Amino acid sequence: MLPTHLSRRTVAALASLATAAAAAVTLTVAATPSSAAADCSGGYVGLTYDDGPNAGTTTALLNALTSAGLRATFFNIGQRVQQNAALGRAQVTAGMWVANHSWTHPHLPQMTSQQITSELTQTQQAIQQATGQTPRLFRPPYGETNATIRSIEAQLGLTEVLWDVDSQDWNGASTSAIVQAAGRLQNGQVILMHDGYQTTVQAVPQIASNLASRNMCAGMISTATGRAVAPDGSTPTTPPTSRPPTTPPTSAPPTSAPPTTPPPGGGACRVGYTVNAWNTGLTASISITNTSTAAVNGWTLAFTLPSGQTITSGWNAAYSPTSGQVSARNASYNGSIAPNASVGVGFQATHTGDTGRPTSFTLNGTSCTIA
Repeated sequence: MLPTHLSRRTVAALASLATAAAAAVTLTVAATPSSAAADCSGGYVGLTYDDGPNAGTTTALLNALTSAGLRATFFNIGQRVQQNAALGRAQVTAGMWVANHSWTHPHLPQMTSQQITSELTQTQQAIQQATGQTPRLFRPPYGETNATIRSIEAQLGLTEVLWDVDSQDWNGASTSAIVQAAGRLQNGQVILMHDGYQTTVQAVPQIASNLASRNMCAGMISTATGRAVAPDGSTPTTPPTSRPPTTPPTSAPPTSAPPTTPPPGGGACRVGYTVNAWNTGLTASISITNTSTAAVNGWTLAFTLPSGQTITSGWNAAYSPTSGQVSARNASYNGSIAPNASVGVGFQATHTGDTGRPTSFTLNGTSCTIA
């Protein structure tokens, strides 16, 4: 629930937006890229672009996507939609899905609940006014989230979407590196890209070619799971099982509840660890993959944080202590990891200059390889 000190006007706005979101209809546009003849037997992936719309790149990006027969989800910044309403409408006309990425792209965990609510509601209103579409998806800036943010998302009828693969386009990645990152996508996974880089625009044709070579298609992101599905909202009747993920998921916890009393022991594992840092803060996204042949039921991931790093909040796991030798224990919904499956967790921390990552990880006492 939202804090009780919110004003009646804010509560009314929340209720109105949630009602509008619930009534939103499936997106249909005249210029939808054609994929009727495409072989999608390999499954669907979610192509996502953050931080638009931008006068310098959005039109070129839309042209590249439509020419390649791809659809994507645009996580838009509210202020930029207000300033570039025609580009927001162009996204919808081109057959893309539009979503919420906050009003000013702030560090939401550092804000009050009222400020967070304002960031999301203003963006909902700007996108609806510019495009006629009420967003159902939200990506928190920098991937930073916590229980308060998720509560506000729920009040607005929004599903939180993070990512499985980071293209690193924001970090100066070349076009070939972006294409290689997209080549790691597996069925249901989501890639993080941005509307604002020519290298990202130039990667589109090669991304389309790579997906086609693997019998994969670009799909929509489900509001139920946050995973990529067919553009009509369906999932393949026989999803591929021959290729395990090469880039572990970092979002969308399983929907089924695992055992609440985990047995001891574990198996082989692989850990991916990505850091986004600024001034005196950082966020760490951790992916844990079970590379053994047996399921892991209940887990504890142990690692040592670099000196000066202190965890201030986390998601999808309980962290103790907050510095030094840390143990991250599973939440009630993600304790079971099937063979070749993954779970994603993360945290926000302060630092005194060292933004590096731990040098080793153990899962239930077993050493993990580091991706």
